[in-house]
Amino acid sequence: MTRWLDPYLVLLMGTVALAAVLPATGPAATAADASATGAIALLFFLYGARLSTAEALAGLRHWRLHLTILTCTFVLYPLLGLAARPLGDLLLTPELYAGLLFLCLVPSTVQSSIAFTSMARGNVAGAIAAGSFSSLVGVFLTPLLVALLMGGLGGAALSGGLDADALLRIGAQLLLPFLLGQLLRRFIGGFVTRHRAVLSLVDRGSILVVVYAAFSRGMEEDIWARVSWRRLLALGAVEILLLTVMLVITVYGSRRLGFARGDRVAIVFAGSKKSLAAGLPMAGVLFGPQAAMAVLPLMIFHQMQLVVCAVLARRWGREAEPRPAGEGPPPAPGDGSGARRVGPGDGPA
Repeated sequence: MTRWLDPYLVLLMGTVALAAVLPATGPAATAADASATGAIALLFFLYGARLSTAEALAGLRHWRLHLTILTCTFVLYPLLGLAARPLGDLLLTPELYAGLLFLCLVPSTVQSSIAFTSMARGNVAGAIAAGSFSSLVGVFLTPLLVALLMGGLGGAALSGGLDADALLRIGAQLLLPFLLGQLLRRFIGGFVTRHRAVLSLVDRGSILVVVYAAFSRGMEEDIWARVSWRRLLALGAVEILLLTVMLVITVYGSRRLGFARGDRVAIVFAGSKKSLAAGLPMAGVLFGPQAAMAVLPLMIFHQMQLVVCAVLARRWGREAEPRPAGEGPPPAPGDGSGARRVGPGDGPA
């Protein structure tokens, strides 16, 4: 039972609890915000240093894969978020629905998409390029989608907006460090590649710092007085439905589009996931003091997708392992014979 308990989930919830009990205020809040900005900038700098230019160019040549993942991330997800509006009106507060819609607009993940694609024996290079491209595109596209789709949610929802200053701050925090990492890759790329644990540590540590800073600001706004446990449970149920629909779309859609198994694995994991690391700083810039309410649905969804995708990746990885001699060839699902029904749990193979 303990293997299903993610230690990082405990740390994340502990960080929220710490912000609730000992929020950063005054000069400490300024220091926490500066630390969060620096941690995210360092994370994207390391992403840039890790992705080789040749790998990026090779990824660009596989345009069908990346176009499909970008479509899932920035077209299908926003459409599903808009379609969930009636559920939001019925089950959620306007602020929680705004946060739900915001999570549908953020880029795909990088680290976990790569990890799960590797575990499931999929196209790891494609997942690396797709996650990186999604993050870069999201620097510009997510704020534009927020301005386009969230501007009419009303005064009770999250305030905030898109202006030149917001775009410059997002670019300075995410895009500029990534490009700097690319420029310095010839000097530090080997170190970053050899010490992947460093990137993982920065990845997870930066999220904890940003969560603490955001929820410290949220305590000043008294966010917990505005969210009941019943609303949080309803939010979890809506997000389970959202993730299930996207997994079904990516599994069956990638199959119908004729992608090879490795590419289908990358599409499922990169196309169905949302990035907490990219969403947190964007929310801080776009929503200011109300960022905690904006990222609450994203935090819940992030942990949910990690648990579900870990189960799927382990299963698909075992199915892809070569069988011992004498057991005969493995079955070939997806051969068009219609001999058996294939569900989302059967993997993209």
